[in-house]
Amino acid sequence: MTNAELKTYKKILVAKEAELVGALRNREGIEIEKSPDALDEVQRAAERELAIRTLDRESSLLRNVRAALLRIESESFGVCLHCEEDISVKRLNAVPWAPYCISCQEQYDAHKIEGDEAFDDMLVTAA
Repeated sequence: MTNAELKTYKKILVAKEAELVGALRNREGIEIEKSPDALDEVQRAAERELAIRTLDRESSLLRNVRAALLRIESESFGVCLHCEEDISVKRLNAVPWAPYCISCQEQYDAHKIEGDEAFDDMLVTAA
């Protein structure tokens, strides 16, 4: 990967990091509000749950973006953490923070759905 390409990806990742940091500061949706109406309480609880899930998803994405920035600094960006093959440019253009190639990502997702933690451990040791 050329230095120009790395600079482009770094610029994209830094912008995404700033966007996510800003979004994560907004925690208004998770505050608990009491209401005399039970239906309002249920609706607010559902809205709060959605806000919590959104914060969780954005926090996870922020960790992935920061990890990708660290991989750029360590000169390992664009290399799959599992099989150590190059991640396709097409994938990196779509998901610049992708830690895995398509094949390994599919395996990871399949094992994650099944709840197989051995694959997670294997990926951690590969990193």
